Amino acid sequence: MEVVGGEVDYTFVIQKSLVLLLCVVLSWKMIVYMCNLLKIEKEPIRVLVTGAAGNIGYAIAPMIARGMMLGQDQPMILHLLDIEPASKSLEAVKMELQDSAFPLLHGVFATTNIDEACKGVNIAIMIGGFARKEGMERRDVMSKNAVIFKAQASALERYASDDCKVLVVANPANTNALILKEFAPSIPEENITCLTRLDHNRAQARLAEKLSVPVSSVKNVIVWGNHSSTQYPDSNHATVSTKTGDQPVRELLVADQKWLKNEFSTEVQQRGAEILRARRQSSALSAASAACDHIHDWFLGTPKGSWVSMGVCSDGSYGIAPGLVYSFPVICEKGSWKIVQGLSIDEFSREKMDDSARELAEEKALAYSCLNV
Repeated sequence: MEVVGGEVDYTFVIQKSLVLLLCVVLSWKMIVYMCNLLKIEKEPIRVLVTGAAGNIGYAIAPMIARGMMLGQDQPMILHLLDIEPASKSLEAVKMELQDSAFPLLHGVFATTNIDEACKGVNIAIMIGGFARKEGMERRDVMSKNAVIFKAQASALERYASDDCKVLVVANPANTNALILKEFAPSIPEENITCLTRLDHNRAQARLAEKLSVPVSSVKNVIVWGNHSSTQYPDSNHATVSTKTGDQPVRELLVADQKWLKNEFSTEVQQRGAEILRARRQSSALSAASAACDHIHDWFLGTPKGSWVSMGVCSDGSYGIAPGLVYSFPVICEKGSWKIVQGLSIDEFSREKMDDSARELAEEKALAYSCLNV
């Protein structure tokens, strides 16, 4: 320290401190610069999309390639699968993806061979299935999809990566996921899920519309149960972000309790049929977007204080029979999910949740009888 005439020269001290601070800042910038130069790009994740030539497959492929599913720093290689009659359309999807020159897309592989499609995949989005045709019995539809998912499960079992995460979109999604779990025993059951995020998004959007607020301000709706007309869209725990903090939806809609209990659920449950009547085709864009949301939150985590709906293997929570693939509220972190515990369930909700569980138990028995399990 500089001392002049027995007193500290504070000007000198300040100058010296500023020089030292400048050296620290420049050193830090140099370290960051060198780290960026040496930065190793993430390894591409291999993503399987079945039914890739269909409407949902066509909608979801560019969403994945743009980073909507895995983030803006995660490259991927797409494995596209469809049936032989759709091979030309499948090749066209591949060509369009290549022509789009997505920076994150490090490769596209299109095939009609399930074994080839499953090799080394880290994520499997199972969109392809047998759609119910007019006049078909429920058992016939279940039987055809059971056979399809048994074969796909066997291929994933043999060829997918050890940590493969599976999202079943094709209906009946919950039971198809259950079949896949049965015939791919080496894939951890927590890695096999089904899509109910579309119903969750629909419920969230419907509440936002009713309240005249942005959809992003509504959180913690729940879709319980099966992805079918027995699903139970639950607004009891939903909240809306306001200037004074989060407020329960039910307090904001005190005058609309009848709507919440009846019309709200029906509108969410029947939204797919409404779109089918209007468009003469099933929901594609919204289903693709919901599938991206499902995987995105599973891999990258749900926002703090929020949960989402996912069809997952029941562990007995909320009285749902263990082993059923049932939609629960979950929070996600670091590639894992866990069911939100301790939520209050009123008598009306209990009845609706149990109705959906009964339907899933019936579907399970029907599917297993088709496969002679």
